[in-house]
Amino acid sequence: MLDIKRVLMSAKSHKRGDVYPLETPRGATLDPDRVLPEYPRPTMVRPAYTMLNGYWEFAIRPIPEEYRHAQALSTGRVLNMLAAAPEPERYDGRILVPFSPEAPASGVGRVLQPDELLWYTRTVDVPDLDELERLIVRFGAVDWACSLMVDGKPAATHVGGYLPFDADITDFARGRRSLRLALCVYDPSDAGVQPRGKQRLDAGGIWYTPQSGIWQSAWYEVVSAVHVESLALNGAANGTLRIEGALADPHGLLREGDSIDVVVRDHEGRDVAAARLPIAGRRVRGAIDVAHPHLWSPGDPYLYDVDVAVCARGLLGRQDALSSYCAFRTAEVKRDESGVARFFLNGSPVFIKGVLDQGYWPEGLMTAPSDEALVHDILAMKQAGFNMLRKHIKIECARWYYHCDRLGMLVWQDAVSGGGAYSPWHTSRKPTLVKASWDRFRDDTPRHRAALSSGSADYRREWLETTRDMVLQLAGHPSIVTWVLFNEGWGQFDAREMSERIHELDPTRPIDATSGWYDQRCGDYLSQHNYFRPLTVDCDRRVPVGYAQERGNRAFVISEFGGWTQAIPGHTVSPYSYGYGNFPTLDAWRDAVRRTLDEAASLEALGLAGYVYTQLSDVEEELNGLLTYDRRVNKLA
Repeated sequence: MLDIKRVLMSAKSHKRGDVYPLETPRGATLDPDRVLPEYPRPTMVRPAYTMLNGYWEFAIRPIPEEYRHAQALSTGRVLNMLAAAPEPERYDGRILVPFSPEAPASGVGRVLQPDELLWYTRTVDVPDLDELERLIVRFGAVDWACSLMVDGKPAATHVGGYLPFDADITDFARGRRSLRLALCVYDPSDAGVQPRGKQRLDAGGIWYTPQSGIWQSAWYEVVSAVHVESLALNGAANGTLRIEGALADPHGLLREGDSIDVVVRDHEGRDVAAARLPIAGRRVRGAIDVAHPHLWSPGDPYLYDVDVAVCARGLLGRQDALSSYCAFRTAEVKRDESGVARFFLNGSPVFIKGVLDQGYWPEGLMTAPSDEALVHDILAMKQAGFNMLRKHIKIECARWYYHCDRLGMLVWQDAVSGGGAYSPWHTSRKPTLVKASWDRFRDDTPRHRAALSSGSADYRREWLETTRDMVLQLAGHPSIVTWVLFNEGWGQFDAREMSERIHELDPTRPIDATSGWYDQRCGDYLSQHNYFRPLTVDCDRRVPVGYAQERGNRAFVISEFGGWTQAIPGHTVSPYSYGYGNFPTLDAWRDAVRRTLDEAASLEALGLAGYVYTQLSDVEEELNGLLTYDRRVNKLA
């Protein structure tokens, strides 16, 4: 039976007004001179680095006249625009990096518009470099497209708002004591078609304040002329550690027979495995075995330390050395002894008890105010009895995944959605009212792609590139046990083909191809959202296609449900409230939440493989969190 009252509550709309200031305990102690000082990339740690977080100068200027009247610029035209844009003669003031100008912590409080460019500049000291060293400047994420200049000269461009990019600025640095960096950013938000997640210019309800520019840490580091650019360490439960990496060699120093050394150590510092792996065409692929591995699990998140060193004769005895870590575990979907498809970790079934995690904070929006803020959310959910966080339509900073790895929290990682303006009928109203539509709407025809806002070839290309790079960037994190490709039809297209491509790229993790509705009989889960009907288990009667067909039934999960709302006075940013339920007291809300969670857990005996409760915290007008937006009140405690 459809709950009409909840449906009507979900359909409420209004124009957002002013928001109230709100701050987490971690934001209250934010030190502008020491903003997020931790090394940003725990899977590839080098000793010689300098953080660039802190105050930069910023300016906001109109885009060049010839680009102002286009509805949606192609990626090529955006890069041409960035290359042609003149740097401002003066800047408007200071911005606290890595907080975007829309975030209160940035000190700007200004929403970048689709017809504007955002500029940053900062002068940095240049470390002493010898002829076999390189200087690399790194950005954790810049939303969306950007061009980096050094002392007024082009240095690098990047497209993609959720993944890191690097620029080798050595040739600018030789013989210099300082350099001036300037970064020009263009971000149309939802006026464009690029992957953007939950950001919307007209924010409200389930859509959040847009943000632009630098929103993850920036730093530079000194590396060897031959150095590791990327590294993924994937350990299986049988003790096999797969190693994949790519190297940079701008001087052409690599020779046949050059290699990397890999040493694996346990918690007592003892070497448990070591290997010398050959470098072939600037790539490394290989495997080493650890006897009797200590397996990783949420209850025992055991990590091994790993040291990696490049042995290249052209480096004249020097090495590019870095430290990392790995774990051994296996994640898969298969049938249990009763023939029911379930999620298995290390060969044993695990019932998924998850929470939807948007990753937003009042002072930083998508940027956590501190490393402690990341840890707080993970521990709060772990202590509440959950074993999984579904990182929703966002690629988080690398340190969040590191904390999930070391604290023992499973992660379902969403791809970032985008495309044109979403159709409320196709993405919300029709599937809400007509459940039969959930598995009767193809996503591989031009007309249906247009209905799902994925008609743009630029969007489809960038979605695939971003998702592929996401998988490659995050592959070494043992906490990540499922990739989620599409959510509620937002920008969905060709889910069967995309599942096959991601499975080919990473066959070690299950895939949730279509979370919510518009199932295409692919992936490892039949994944439904259920906010408006009694919770039930739907048998997967449709024969799966592609690689999933080998295993027969897919596991059934309720990948979103709940959403009960409770406002806590003094801990909200808006007078408006989005969510479901109208409880007279906090105790009544707690009873409803616990009853709903118990109801979902009881379905395990009927074949449910797991659930995802909505959600970890309040976010702006969404007041359905287990924690308040400022994280000062745990409503469930």
